[in-house]
Amino acid sequence: MPVAGSNSIAVGELNLASHPALIAQARTLLLEYGRFVIAQPGASRFCFGSLEKEAERLPMSYLEQGGGCLIAHANDKPAGFVAWRALPENTTSDASDAAAASISSVAWELKRLWVRPQARGLAVGRMLTETVLDRARKDGCRAIYLDTAPQSMGHAHRLYLALGFVPCDKYNENPVEGLAYLIKRL
Repeated sequence: MPVAGSNSIAVGELNLASHPALIAQARTLLLEYGRFVIAQPGASRFCFGSLEKEAERLPMSYLEQGGGCLIAHANDKPAGFVAWRALPENTTSDASDAAAASISSVAWELKRLWVRPQARGLAVGRMLTETVLDRARKDGCRAIYLDTAPQSMGHAHRLYLALGFVPCDKYNENPVEGLAYLIKRL
């Protein structure tokens, strides 16, 4: 799908039959994301070792959690990555809120959105996020949750808000400081 003149963006989903080279590209992008995160203030409790295990098992690390992952290519070069997983039931902060509990029982969590610096400005992050949102709607998902660090990931935070995500209560035990918790009801 052409974007911004001569730039060509393609988004594809990883599965167990994906070519090993494609999985290796996704693994590299995921680890780039992790290195970016640990370089940010407040990320001292982010566990890069867990991310390395997650990357090593792509795409199973998400498939076995009821999710998946996407890779984007810009002009035939790896440009971005995103993943999602089913949100475990009763993960919202106020389990007595019946509406929140019913939504979280059919919700996903968006994870690991990463766009390489050279591909920024091409709408790669938007395309990846919108592809997950479209997939979620088709699968009967009622909401997408995410957490993000507005100070270090300002572009992503603004993208999420522009796509209709709104602030919500903390729903997970992410140890990184300064996070914003967002939800988009579908």
